[in-house]
Amino acid sequence: MTLPARVPQQDRSRLTRRRLLDAAAASLAEIGWTATTVAVVAGRAGVSRGAAQHHFPTRESLFEAVIDHITEQRLAELTAAADRLPTGPGRTGAVLETIVAMYTGPLFHAALQVWTAAASEDGLRARIVPLEAELGRRTHAIAVRLLAADESVPGVRETVQATLDLARGLGLADVLHDDSRRRRRVLAQWASMLDGGLGRS
Repeated sequence: MTLPARVPQQDRSRLTRRRLLDAAAASLAEIGWTATTVAVVAGRAGVSRGAAQHHFPTRESLFEAVIDHITEQRLAELTAAADRLPTGPGRTGAVLETIVAMYTGPLFHAALQVWTAAASEDGLRARIVPLEAELGRRTHAIAVRLLAADESVPGVRETVQATLDLARGLGLADVLHDDSRRRRRVLAQWASMLDGGLGRS
């Protein structure tokens, strides 16, 4: 009888850490900043509180790590979705839907909880601002690539940024109720305007 291979301790530790970060992000999205404690996260992750505190001794250390985690996961989701985009007619609309999805899913809702807390917590805000700036830069670069936008043309950079601002606004409009019907109409109109603004028929 062949015994299953043991998972190395380092890999087990990495997996446990990832489960805790995923659980923390999901908890933030569902029950908010105040209710998301280390004990709640440990329970969601299916690990003991002691194991959770081994990785994150304090709530502050957990949230410092989860902020990075949320940022990287949002970018990873956008990049993965971008690889599945169609070519030809309809691509601009598909690109817009992909970008907006980054601002309407659970990870965005989790990020909103962190932003809200950071508004009144100086230490957290100092941690968040550079991360959000980096996320903005990287998201902008991905949008430029997906839209095949030539930013050497006057106004194109601003048009791409307006697209990202629109996507964020549509995400905020979706927080309290399902705004998908109105969002589809807005995106269809914006795709048409965007093609014109980027010099496409």
